Amino acid sequence: MRTAIVGGGAAGFFLAINLKERCPQMEVTIFEKSKKVLAKVEVSGGGRCNCTNSFASVRDLSQVYPRGHRLMKRLFKTFDHRDAYAWFERHGVRLVTQEDECVFPASQDSHTIINLFLAEARRHHIEIRTECKITSLDELAGYDYIAITTGGGTASMVGVPTIEAVPSLFTFSIEDEALRALMGTVVEEATAFIPGTGFRAFGPLLITHWGMSGPAILKLSSYAARELHDHHYQMPLAVNWLSRKDPEIQQELQRIITDHPQKQLSSIRPFDLSGRLWDYLLGKALGERARNRWQNLNKKELNRLTNILCNDPYQITGRAAFKDEFVTCGGVDLAAVDPNTLELKDYSQTVFVSSSSSPRIFFAGEVLDIDGITGGFNFQAAWTTAYAVAHAIS
Repeated sequence: MRTAIVGGGAAGFFLAINLKERCPQMEVTIFEKSKKVLAKVEVSGGGRCNCTNSFASVRDLSQVYPRGHRLMKRLFKTFDHRDAYAWFERHGVRLVTQEDECVFPASQDSHTIINLFLAEARRHHIEIRTECKITSLDELAGYDYIAITTGGGTASMVGVPTIEAVPSLFTFSIEDEALRALMGTVVEEATAFIPGTGFRAFGPLLITHWGMSGPAILKLSSYAARELHDHHYQMPLAVNWLSRKDPEIQQELQRIITDHPQKQLSSIRPFDLSGRLWDYLLGKALGERARNRWQNLNKKELNRLTNILCNDPYQITGRAAFKDEFVTCGGVDLAAVDPNTLELKDYSQTVFVSSSSSPRIFFAGEVLDIDGITGGFNFQAAWTTAYAVAHAIS
């Protein structure tokens, strides 16, 4: 029996290794269009490979999988983050969990994962063909099983329904020179949201020389990926710099007025905001009046200051790539695959339909319409879906 895996990325290697472990007699070949395999693994997590997450703070998978959470919930019954953690440690890679629940190799080096995959591929005699771009399934005649683990575009050659692939996990460009002058400023507990929608995300926010980044922005870009694309990345954005509600903010401002009436507004910062950001927000809310003392703050100005702290408006003018990583939402329509095995349901549109030796076709990884927020969730989707396919084929 022979299996062809189209895609030499994380999902492809994980699938191949697990398939050979379960079915040693299977002949497995990985086809990779590039010269190099596992390139995205190498740059992921800043070169450290955030290979999964503890899921300790995840109450519902929809929090971390904007698309595909129902399927992931089903597949987690067979192989979840705990299984992935155990798998890597069983194969000699010690893992560590950070305070933010992200899981990395203890070596803090993505090559630890790459070396493991390549060593296991050699040990199991998995054939790897680089610079081999598959453009038609006709090229894979003679294989009993085909597993497609590439990006969303490859699915089109199979004739299955796909959802348009659009970028996810990106930063925001904002044309505000005063804001950009604060580049390097980090707010640890900010909430970014798109007004008039339900899209919001909490976490650290980084001001950059092009606009905004950090986990809060990356998560928001993932949640709203489709809508942002449909609006050509020109949408309003608002930031609650304190992740607190109006009454709590007003109460704190009133306390400062009572305790420090003679102090300059710029000299007392509520909730330990950085000095640069506080001065910027004061100027944005009060203009020239930002030079006043706390006791001279009138009710209208107090309301404006409160509003700028919890509902600070901006305009997104474009998207920017997140380092060298690139995640998309979209891909093979999940309705087109069996939810337990990820096998193509309807073979009527494939090139092999008239053949007596039609291979069975499966999908795993990014080619599916599943994507997660930053934090190791996309790699976990790769491990989980790849394991499901390996289990089904074996």
